[in-house]
Amino acid sequence: MSGITDNYACNECSAAENEFNTTEINRHTHMDDDDELLKYIWREYLHPKQYEWVLIAGYIIVFLVSLVGNTLVCFAVWKNHHMRTVTNYFIVNLSFADILVTITCLPASLVVDITETWFFGNTLCKVLPYFQTISVSVSVLTLSCIAQDRWYAICHPLKFKSTAKRARKSIILIWLVSCVIMIPQAIVMECSSLLPELTNKTSLFTVCDEHWGDETYPKIYHTCFFIVTYFAPLCLMVLAYIQICHKLWCQQIPGTSSVLQRKWKSLQCSAQAAGPGESIKIRTSAVSAEIKQVKARRKTARMLMVVLLVFALCYLPISVLNIMKRVFGTFKNTSNRETVYAWFTFSHWLIYANSAANPIIYNFLSGKFREEFKAAFSCRCYCKGERQKPRVRTRTSTDSRKSLSTQVSHFDNVSRISDQVV
Repeated sequence: MSGITDNYACNECSAAENEFNTTEINRHTHMDDDDELLKYIWREYLHPKQYEWVLIAGYIIVFLVSLVGNTLVCFAVWKNHHMRTVTNYFIVNLSFADILVTITCLPASLVVDITETWFFGNTLCKVLPYFQTISVSVSVLTLSCIAQDRWYAICHPLKFKSTAKRARKSIILIWLVSCVIMIPQAIVMECSSLLPELTNKTSLFTVCDEHWGDETYPKIYHTCFFIVTYFAPLCLMVLAYIQICHKLWCQQIPGTSSVLQRKWKSLQCSAQAAGPGESIKIRTSAVSAEIKQVKARRKTARMLMVVLLVFALCYLPISVLNIMKRVFGTFKNTSNRETVYAWFTFSHWLIYANSAANPIIYNFLSGKFREEFKAAFSCRCYCKGERQKPRVRTRTSTDSRKSLSTQVSHFDNVSRISDQVV
């Protein structure tokens, strides 16, 4: 597994931590009064420590921001036809995966991180980690599809035509592949008790963790998981965005930059020679609109690269810690349990923080999403009439750009390029 479902293991430090907990509890199992034993367990293990109160507040903030933000992203694209681009379809899929993991996994993860106990039974022990790894796979594959789509559109615009229908088929395929490849995760997750002697007295110290039966299998699985869901896709996406940046900022692509500059100069010369005319004005406006289109592409690429960077940073700690624990067994003989546990807890929180960060990125780096977010938070009665006018103007402006781009195509066929702007 990815280490993401390490959320559901109450024992992050493996054998060493198990031994620690068992020794401490066994000192008190000989107490005649069960109430005293439960009070001790509450005081030492269940009652949140000072830093854990900060963690609880962080989880609550992430839960609210992720749920509201990603819901708004889906609603904005559903409500506005002009925002239903290929890139935005994939962004909605990413948001839906974030909503899924926020609703189903975040509350359970918080309880487990605080109490170090799995309270939710054997069925959910298999289901919730399975949902979480599906969400990870869907996020990675969706980001990969976005990078591939942008790479084709900008670096090889004439080789591949991206359409909304293909995007929908890709999204269905992403979910099917993710559900299939994560089945082993559901199979190996089982509940067990760290202290069998307390099983009849309390459900505390029940752990939901992987049971492979052989030490070789988890090493192979987690190594493959790390490569398939993090390292390899990240490398490919970085290479794709490097080429995209090179094309958008350093080179000229058909229909943009130097081609547009040559058109602009030729149109200015034509205007000076022929005098002011309607056709010259239309063509000049068309070239100006296409220059704006290039700037919009750069803005979109910048936003998507920030999304990828945040994803890579948020998933890096848990990926590294998981490899260290599951593959190399680094924490089996650790003497600093609290520090290791704090690192795992923080890395779990970072996973959910990534889900909350994406809508914030869209708000700051995408004007269209920002307008829709503002509209959603505005007073409906006050803004009803005001919001209709900008939308009409937006549609008119979009239609005008399409018309003007068509005239530029007639002026010079080289300038035909696909446009998918967030």
